[in-house]
This record gives sequence, C-alpha cells and structure tokens, in this order.
Amino acid sequence: MSDEKPAREPIHEDARIDALEARLKAAREREEQRNRPQVQGVDANYRSGNRALASLLGGIIGGLMIGFAIDALAGIAPWGLLGGLFLGTAAAFRSIVLSANTRPEDEADSGE
Repeated sequence: MSDEKPAREPIHEDARIDALEARLKAAREREEQRNRPQVQGVDANYRSGNRALASLLGGIIGGLMIGFAIDALAGIAPWGLLGGLFLGTAAAFRSIVLSANTRPEDEADSGE
C-alpha cells in the first residue's frame, strides 16, 4: 500500500444525523408503547357485557321453552308460548338492570 493520502477524505457523520437517529429511535419506542395492548386479560366491562348477553338469551330461550311446555300440557297454543316469551324477556331485562346497578368486583376491591 502507498503512504499517500486518498484524494477524498472520508465523510464523517454529521451531529445532525446522530440527533435525527436518536429522535427516530425515541419516536419508534413511543409508537411501540402506544400500540402495545393496554389491557391484560379480560376486563370487568367485557365480563359484564357477556353476563348481560347471557341473561338476555337465557331469559328468552327459557321463557320460550317453559311457554311451549305449558302449551303442550294445557293445550292453549300459542298463548303459553307468548306468555313465556314475555315473562322470560321481562326477567332477563330485570336481571340486566339489577346487575347494571351493582359495582363490578374489580372496582369494589381496589377501593376506587
């Protein structure tokens, strides 16, 4: 190799590029933090929604089955079925309203 200097000096990185890379890294970290799921597992709102749906479906289906059984035993079709449907729906909505007026267990335990 020769001892002569190259015709062009190597370009040193500019401080602005280093600052830009640091800002980009910080922005990526903030974006990853923002996009990370906040809730671990199932929260109380999801459970109460599932409980309301189960109450509604259970009340309607249970009322229909009881009404159908009354129709079959008493021979008053379709009035037993309609009455059972109405009573099952009313019971389901009552259950939903009562559960909506109670505090979830997670909030009651944490003292908020």
